[in-house]
Amino acid sequence: MRVEVSIAEQKLWLYAGSDQLLLQADVSTARNGAGERANSECTPRGEHVIRAKIGDGCPVNTIFRGRRPTGEIFASALRERYPSRDWILTRILWLSGKQPGFNRLGEVDTMRRFIYIHGAPDDDKMGVPSSHGCIKMRNADVLSLFNQVAVGVPVLINE
Repeated sequence: MRVEVSIAEQKLWLYAGSDQLLLQADVSTARNGAGERANSECTPRGEHVIRAKIGDGCPVNTIFRGRRPTGEIFASALRERYPSRDWILTRILWLSGKQPGFNRLGEVDTMRRFIYIHGAPDDDKMGVPSSHGCIKMRNADVLSLFNQVAVGVPVLINE
């Protein structure tokens, strides 16, 4: 099993074996483009793995802060009250880079940058870059992905 993400196409694919497509979804990567440096708000490229799966059993639209559920469920009234908040919803797949000096360790460490594949409000537009570095998905898509992958599954992010 493997996950591939295209920054150029704003798409994610989940494959079983070498070519069996299990899921294709529109995503939203970083509005600042591709890049690995800390504090860049860019989406890191290269070889990664799913380091942790967070949120199993939580309701759809559960709001996470610091990878913990807040007890809140997202609603448009919350977006109106907090328009600049970065909404991390439903499920989190925390990524870890595999390439030392490129996306692992030091100032380029994907995991220490808290880069995730995660759910977003259903009215967020997918297919266009808008995140702070993470890979945002529709809630139904992130649920499907979450339920099919395990910790350690490879994730390749291409520009």
